[in-house]
Amino acid sequence: MSSLKSTEDWALDYLARGWSIIPVRLHDKRPMIRWAEYQHRRPSEQDIRFWFHRREDLNIGIVTGERSGLVVIDVDPSHGGDESLERKEALHGGLSSTVQAITGGGGRHIYLRHPGGVVRNKVAILPGVDLRGDGGYVVAPPSLHISGKRYVWEKGRAPGEVEIASIPSWLMDLVRTGDGRAGHSHSHWRRLVCEGVPEGERNDAIASLAGHLLWHGVDPEVTQELLLCWNAYRCSPPLPDEEVVLTVQSITRLHERKS
Repeated sequence: MSSLKSTEDWALDYLARGWSIIPVRLHDKRPMIRWAEYQHRRPSEQDIRFWFHRREDLNIGIVTGERSGLVVIDVDPSHGGDESLERKEALHGGLSSTVQAITGGGGRHIYLRHPGGVVRNKVAILPGVDLRGDGGYVVAPPSLHISGKRYVWEKGRAPGEVEIASIPSWLMDLVRTGDGRAGHSHSHWRRLVCEGVPEGERNDAIASLAGHLLWHGVDPEVTQELLLCWNAYRCSPPLPDEEVVLTVQSITRLHERKS
């Protein structure tokens, strides 16, 4: 695929591969549209042309999950993702030949075939390794990262150059069960939101909740307002509003660098 193609051409190419595509804003990697419906249906060619025609100020998002037939492993080397995944790969294999992108932030997106059923997003299936599945999306080449670098397909591992591999059984086991470092359960988040936290745990709880909301696609401004309200009603005593804002902004910047 030529680097001279327009964003519209790239998006149409991905659509032709059966992937559900959404437009993503350059500055914060948030969808430009309400994108829930595109988790269940692909956009039309007309949608793609309307969104991307002569719009080089937009990035391309690929909706992961069953609709696109994709699960994407998000590897963050700054948190040990390369080392932890290489250890598993050395023992079990299964990831050495599949579609892979280098992110603008220096990480990797490893594309795998969706196994069917529901495979939800999951944080920290291994240190520095997250999973994007049903209900998620990834930013795709040749999108521009906030760092000024572009997302690119790894040489020899772009779509069409190599087949998308099935998700290996050892990785599927981690997705189902985790290995002791997986994301928190639904009951943990419900308890945290409903019961609140005492004075010594407020900052950590707000940072954790902010990361959880941002990971699931909640807009940063909405995240901030929700946590200001949660802090006021559930923290004992509440933190100053400006401290909540600073914490959420810090987590937002971290989230944007990782993606």
